[in-house]
Amino acid sequence: MKKIKPFSENIIFYDSEFSSFDSKNGELLSIGMVKMNGEELYLELKSTSEPIDWVKENVIPFLTGKKISPAAALKKIKKFAGSKTPFLLSYIDNYDAVYLKNIMGPGKNNIFHWITIDISSMFFALGLNPEDFGDGDKSGLFKKLGIDWKKYREHHALDDAKLLREFYIKFFNIK
Repeated sequence: MKKIKPFSENIIFYDSEFSSFDSKNGELLSIGMVKMNGEELYLELKSTSEPIDWVKENVIPFLTGKKISPAAALKKIKKFAGSKTPFLLSYIDNYDAVYLKNIMGPGKNNIFHWITIDISSMFFALGLNPEDFGDGDKSGLFKKLGIDWKKYREHHALDDAKLLREFYIKFFNIK
């Protein structure tokens, strides 16, 4: 089988935690980003929206860092991303990318390439259940790749971004 070579290495692995699945009224609570070289950014944001019960139980107790405004977060994200318009890669980009776009605002404020990439679609295309990535190692793929997914905190934006990066590098055998 021919080795698959990704289109670009200009990628930032991204995950976020947010207050609700209603992206018009919910808010970002935390952001985790990791570059291909391993450089990391983790931010916790001030929020005024009431989180849904699941978020109260599974996310809020682990948000213990200093909270910053969305505007301050945007400045840090711009600096982290740099000027080369990286691709944004997440587990499921439906919410992560929309919530990030909410703080970037309308117009040409997009820091990232307009096409986002998600691991769940890759799983689907490979005949794997996309939910296996975010729900333990049901398919055994992490084990086959030598990934100890248990070392990552579940529903922690930075750990989820780090797991995405480790999976991507091992899956595509990137050195």
